[in-house]
Amino acid sequence: MPRPRPHSRIPLNTFAVPFGLAGSAEAWSSAAPVLHLPAFLPQVSWVVAAVAWLAMLTAHVVRGLRVRGHDRLVDQLRHPSQGPLAALVPATAMLLGVDLSRVWPTGGTVLVLLGVAVAAGFAGWLLATWFEGRLALESVHGGYLLPTVAAALVGSVATHEVGVTWLSWACFGVGVFFWGVMTGLLLLRLAFRPELPGPLVPTMAILVAPPSVATVSLFALTDDAVTLPVQAVAGLGVLLLLVQLALLPRYVRLSFSLGFWSFVFPAAAVATAAVEWLRILDVPGGWIPTVVVLGLLTALVAVVGARSIGLAVHHLLGQAEDELQAADDEDAEPGPVTGSTRQVA
Repeated sequence: MPRPRPHSRIPLNTFAVPFGLAGSAEAWSSAAPVLHLPAFLPQVSWVVAAVAWLAMLTAHVVRGLRVRGHDRLVDQLRHPSQGPLAALVPATAMLLGVDLSRVWPTGGTVLVLLGVAVAAGFAGWLLATWFEGRLALESVHGGYLLPTVAAALVGSVATHEVGVTWLSWACFGVGVFFWGVMTGLLLLRLAFRPELPGPLVPTMAILVAPPSVATVSLFALTDDAVTLPVQAVAGLGVLLLLVQLALLPRYVRLSFSLGFWSFVFPAAAVATAAVEWLRILDVPGGWIPTVVVLGLLTALVAVVGARSIGLAVHHLLGQAEDELQAADDEDAEPGPVTGSTRQVA
């Protein structure tokens, strides 16, 4: 299998790494009061997520400055498979902004509002490109829920956490509307078109994220009230979780790739919603299922993280071999008589 060109753009699915780490950090923050954990424990996870987000942004910018003119960012954003995944950048910024606001309220609020603005602008632009009528149903995958659904619902929670509550219900409305629209589109694609390519199969896990994030958002917006809407959303979330459990045999047959980070944020969202239910219902012995949920989530992050590091090392070694081969090819010149190549000393 040919390796990617040394100076091509980095795939946008790499932003699923900090997004998953931030989701995991949020689950730990939600569980901290239930388990009476010291404040620094969840903060460690937040620092790791922030470093990963900044490192990934830097890597994309640096690589983007090195690519040739024909490999434009706008073409990557318009790509039917990669484009929607760019919404992971502002969505992660919103989550990080909530944590930052705990120590620096002004900075955290600015970061959240910046994330909401960028997410809204990108969603509007992306929808406009889809309205050109060139999008095939076969191109749709779980990542299509990110620009309008995930980013909006995360924005609903984030704006509430930083005190910009006038914007929270607006974000929630956008997220719920497009949740219905995009989920219907995705179900049509999955049921009536050929199965997703292997690298995109993990994106099906995103289906459990909207009801989980919507649950957290509703609890935040209604002061932890167990209303009929939050009960209805919870019921839908349970059904979609059962679907994911039924898909496990298919997931375990997949070859590992960075696409596996698509499992992490949905798992973290489910964990956060479960912890919120346990806290609000004040379930006796609720700390036990909370520990189990956090343990499973942490194990998932550890396994995917370790495999990703191994994959990155393998890729870097392969890239080094490509660069050495390219240098050898540049040093070679045609022989004076036969036209064969010889190495220049």
